[in-house]
Amino acid sequence: MRDPYRLVRARPEPEFEISVDGTPVPVVPGQTVGAAMHGAGVRSWRTTRFGGRPRGLFCGIGVCFDCLVTVNGTPSLRACLTEALPGDLVTTGDASGDEGDEAEG
Repeated sequence: MRDPYRLVRARPEPEFEISVDGTPVPVVPGQTVGAAMHGAGVRSWRTTRFGGRPRGLFCGIGVCFDCLVTVNGTPSLRACLTEALPGDLVTTGDASGDEGDEAEG
């Protein structure tokens, strides 16, 4: 099998890690925080206020607010739109005790 990067003549930057609730998560340069978490097997990181239903990536394009995280102390960032940078410290609603912001219907 051919190297896919060779086919497109890409020279990707080396992978790096971010910390999600104290756990190292590998990141391919250019990935969002949400994509890195999803790639690491993290499917949900918040729960709804009413009912405690799990939330994570839903729309993946910044329309909803299911994937909110705190990055380097800045709260309420959409993980699907926030580019992961080396050394980012990400905390989720589950780690901080946040039970979610959205209303359920």
